[in-house]
Amino acid sequence: MEYGVCNLNIVAVRAFPSDKSEMASQLLFGEIFEIIEKDYTWIKIRMEYDKYEGWIDCKQYLPIYADEFEKLRDFPPNITMDIVQILINKTENSIMPIVIGSSIPYLVNNTFSIGKNEYTFDGQISEKNVPLPKQKIIENAYMYIETPYLWGGRSPFGIDCSGFTQMTHKLSGIRLKRDAAEQAEQGTLINLLSEAEPGDLVFFDNDEGAIIHTGILLDDDRIIHASGKVRIDKIDHEGIFNVTLNKYSHKLRLIKRII
Repeated sequence: MEYGVCNLNIVAVRAFPSDKSEMASQLLFGEIFEIIEKDYTWIKIRMEYDKYEGWIDCKQYLPIYADEFEKLRDFPPNITMDIVQILINKTENSIMPIVIGSSIPYLVNNTFSIGKNEYTFDGQISEKNVPLPKQKIIENAYMYIETPYLWGGRSPFGIDCSGFTQMTHKLSGIRLKRDAAEQAEQGTLINLLSEAEPGDLVFFDNDEGAIIHTGILLDDDRIIHASGKVRIDKIDHEGIFNVTLNKYSHKLRLIKRII
């Protein structure tokens, strides 16, 4: 097995090995993965964080040995908390902006190394591997407000509905899977909206019963979710009422409590 780490700020993870293929997800700086297949100039990866699979350009990652992969896997990194912050690559004498939710391993005195590269970073980071209170998830969610919807996105410059819920929880030290239907399998079922709490996840289905959307419950029967952009709408037992369109946009399926 071969391994790699994302050494760029944001890398597209595509459904198929082609630049024309849809973007299924994104890698952020510092996230690690297994290489499970190769196809000329593309590699198929399995992301360690959520086990999601897809294809990336073979020029857009840094190979690492198995022992470093295992060390990075077994010692969770700090997570960046600034919307955007500068990272200095001391080895290559270059700078790079990285986005909120990126992974910073082995940080000591604002310095860390990945492979042969030594970096300097003095931005805000989360407490390593310490789950934060539920209210923090809501605070994290507001950091993405007005972010445009982007299929497969996981950054403050473009994000999809399940990427939004995943990243708000990642910032709080809680792992969610990548897709809404997978996230709906996590946590504890809440039977009624009246029994739910701010910070609970809410899921919505289509006419065939497939879960296609998710968001985070706020107080006063409101929900924050990525639909067109990260926005706040009203919610009741029927679903999400889009205050801009003045109509229901998503049909309520179930509610899950993660913490």
